[in-house]
Amino acid sequence: MEKPVKYPWWYGGAAGIFAVMNTHPLDLTKVRLQAAARPKPTIVQMLRNILKQDGVTGLYAGLSASLLRQCTYTTVRFGVYDALKEYVIPPGEQNNMFYLLGASMFSGALGGLAGNFADLINIRMQNDSALPLEQRRNYKNAIDGMIKIYKAEGARSLFLTGWKPNMMRGVLMTASQVVTYDLFKNFLVTSYGMDPKKNATHLTSSLLAGFVATTVCSPADVMKTIIMNAHKTSAHANESAFKILRDAVKQEGISFIFRGWVPSFTRLAPFTMLIFFAMEQLKKHRVGMPKEEKAV
Repeated sequence: MEKPVKYPWWYGGAAGIFAVMNTHPLDLTKVRLQAAARPKPTIVQMLRNILKQDGVTGLYAGLSASLLRQCTYTTVRFGVYDALKEYVIPPGEQNNMFYLLGASMFSGALGGLAGNFADLINIRMQNDSALPLEQRRNYKNAIDGMIKIYKAEGARSLFLTGWKPNMMRGVLMTASQVVTYDLFKNFLVTSYGMDPKKNATHLTSSLLAGFVATTVCSPADVMKTIIMNAHKTSAHANESAFKILRDAVKQEGISFIFRGWVPSFTRLAPFTMLIFFAMEQLKKHRVGMPKEEKAV
């Protein structure tokens, strides 16, 4: 039996950085739409507003925090998932969905917790220029945001604001994104005869996985954005996620939990395609691996 290859733990984070560098403007638009008051603008209107107000550079507001998020959240969830597959899942059960689902949910929860502080800064920086002048935080970069939140709100606020919906999103995202990618890839190979090593197979599988992940994660994503973006004096500052969800559904209907779905998919679909494409390329060329392992 061929011995499984041990790939570097940082592949997920590196692929995430590559993906976010190309999709950050779409993520920014998604956050702005999720936090926007009704009547909500369309994705095109929001993009036009951002360009008009902040110019092209405005599309990359909060990029440093997005990169920090990939270095924490994405690195942990992919790294732990691969470690669980390697050391915990029994040999011969690597394609067992029961084991894969459990591993992905656990790694997603850890990733959501590890990257919570970066996500908090990311959301605030992305939505800052959309706020009234007196409410803007004006973080210069991710490090400046960490320092200001710690000084003004304390360590608890920095690391635990919105951690519950963020952990839930991490669980849902990793389970729906990673497991469905493997499922769709296997389906395309076995049912349609597609080559598992071809880019077309990887991109098609990841596009379908992005669709599933966007739909599954939408409720937690909306809740996380509202809670993390809230000011101390806002109506949502001290409310539980359940109360915010209940009141919003009562006012707007069940469609509230899918607020910003289109921009979310517009961002997550290419992000998912790029991150899995990058990971497949890193594995194919065995970047950062010892020469003896590359030659196997």
